[in-house]
Amino acid sequence: MLRRPPWLALLLLAGCGPQRTPPPSLLFEGLPVRGSLADARHAGFTDCVQPDWDRLRCRRHGVTVKGAGPFEAAVDLAGHDGSGGFDQLIVWHEADQYAVYKITDVLDAEHWRNCSTGTGDRGDQIVYTRTGMPVRMSMDLSYWGKRRLRVIPDAATRRPC
Repeated sequence: MLRRPPWLALLLLAGCGPQRTPPPSLLFEGLPVRGSLADARHAGFTDCVQPDWDRLRCRRHGVTVKGAGPFEAAVDLAGHDGSGGFDQLIVWHEADQYAVYKITDVLDAEHWRNCSTGTGDRGDQIVYTRTGMPVRMSMDLSYWGKRRLRVIPDAATRRPC
């Protein structure tokens, strides 16, 4: 009989997380904000990589949001095979850290409310909301890498301000 070390079973079980059912689909301006891997692929998010064991990132290039772009966009799916779905859309520009401000300029013109998180005049995010909209948008104010704008289902988040 072949003996296996007891820690091997624990190691194998550690990679088994709870199964997550994908959240219901939500589109905003034709882009997926929440849904399944099939929803992401149907919307053109087909450039997929597995950055770590329990997540799959699928990207789409040349995305337009509120008439601004082109941007890079991604959805991060739960589970190594993406079977747990995703619950936000991430948008950024590869070379221009200020390009996503073109989106917030449109949000301002459309009278979306905004507030900043953080303290004093230093905020981490500027959050845009509008009554009746199923999403909120949150843009990085302080950042280390690419400045990103996240489109998040409004019902799933607490209002920070």
